[in-house]
Amino acid sequence: MKAATATRIEPQDCTNFKLRSLGRVVSRHYDGALTECGLKTSQYSLLSHVIKLGPLRPIDLARAMNVEASTLTRNLKPLLVAGYLTQCEGVDARSRLISITDVGRVKRVEAQRLWRSAQLDLNRILGADRVLALHQLVDDSLELLGADAMAAAAQES
Repeated sequence: MKAATATRIEPQDCTNFKLRSLGRVVSRHYDGALTECGLKTSQYSLLSHVIKLGPLRPIDLARAMNVEASTLTRNLKPLLVAGYLTQCEGVDARSRLISITDVGRVKRVEAQRLWRSAQLDLNRILGADRVLALHQLVDDSLELLGADAMAAAAQES
């Protein structure tokens, strides 16, 4: 009599494609909610980071958000033009500091209300247990992949 051998099932689909597909759908969900205030989720995130971290250099903001400097520059432009953020001289003539304006704070509060509604809606659609499990899986995966690998991956995309 032969011993039963356990068969190991390996994922066949492309993990990158699946994650990017999920990311696009989730981004559309949040972006759709924020259209009422005229912001995209990336802009809301940028305003939130500047509020949390205070006036800071663009390079420090890019690091905190895990984005390339060119991506940050592209995302900053409409917020600077709209008057939600300002860019002024830093500690020396070569450095700049990004700060949020009073108008930017008001816009962020408006966007936060819409973001919160989108978050609750997503929790309702997926179920809180699934969302919590997803968060844990993402956090665990990021830890396993390591910060260096994630930083390199961000630069490639």
